Amino acid sequence: MIEADVSRWKRVIGDGLRSQTDGRQATEVAIAVSVLNRMLELGCPNYVRVV
Repeated sequence: MIEADVSRWKRVIGDGLRSQTDGRQATEVAIAVSVLNRMLELGCPNYVRVV
């Protein structure tokens, strides 16, 4: 599963960050993380216990 996560990360942001300054790199990583989290939310089924 870790390899799949790394693969998704590289597809979203590429092999490296594009920004040069620390603040912009932090913003770029935050955006990439939110995109990946959204992708995971959309791809995961919701399990509901039926009683």
